[in-house]
Amino acid sequence: MKVLIYDSKEGMGAAAAADGAAKLREALSQNDAASIIVATGASQFEMLDALTREEGIDWSRVTVFHLDEYVGLSIDHPASFRKYLKERFEDRLPGPVRAFHYLNAEDDPEAECERVGALLAEARIDVAFVGIGENGHLAFNDPPADFESEKPYLIVNLDEACRQQQFGEGWFPSFEAVPRQAISMSVRQIMKSAAIICTVPDERKAAAVRGAVEGEVTPQVPASILQEHGNCRLYLDGPAASLLGGGTVS
Repeated sequence: MKVLIYDSKEGMGAAAAADGAAKLREALSQNDAASIIVATGASQFEMLDALTREEGIDWSRVTVFHLDEYVGLSIDHPASFRKYLKERFEDRLPGPVRAFHYLNAEDDPEAECERVGALLAEARIDVAFVGIGENGHLAFNDPPADFESEKPYLIVNLDEACRQQQFGEGWFPSFEAVPRQAISMSVRQIMKSAAIICTVPDERKAAAVRGAVEGEVTPQVPASILQEHGNCRLYLDGPAASLLGGGTVS
């Protein structure tokens, strides 16, 4: 894992997007098509905004996989990740993608895990754009995360810290309104990606970042598994990196 620290969220997001876009262009230069994973949440605002403005990407050859989604949430809900990705990413691209595999966890989440999981199992993920939660989660794999499951997608229980983060970021009117379950891409599936671009701003993530970067690899800090990936870059702003012992400052 390579750690890069930036003075601002905008600089962090632009650098992460440029890195991921370069990897995506390289994949498209070598293959007929490419596949990526995209995350959501406040941590991805700047990165996704910059990624939609990257030039020289033939998006008609790119398949996009959805990282996670709340169980039982309508696409019209302000916190819907399908709504988020449609409005903040897909609709802002210069042209249509080859395919966008959204997760619909409203009616039958188990069947949805199987449906999109079968598509994902056949794909080679060239770039995964992810973040880290305040509790150290990777996707919605809260601690203690399942590091063993080979299933592409899992139905997971959200812990109190995760649900408090979602409420604190303003996605829900109350803590009680935050769903208790979600569909999440599994840890092992994320780790199969050829490259991982992890973008994490804000001081509230500093303890989780320290655990992920400087602590032992453990299911209690799910994002610590990124230490074992051979091509992972962690993009931070100064506040998110404030508890680290060192890093590459840009």
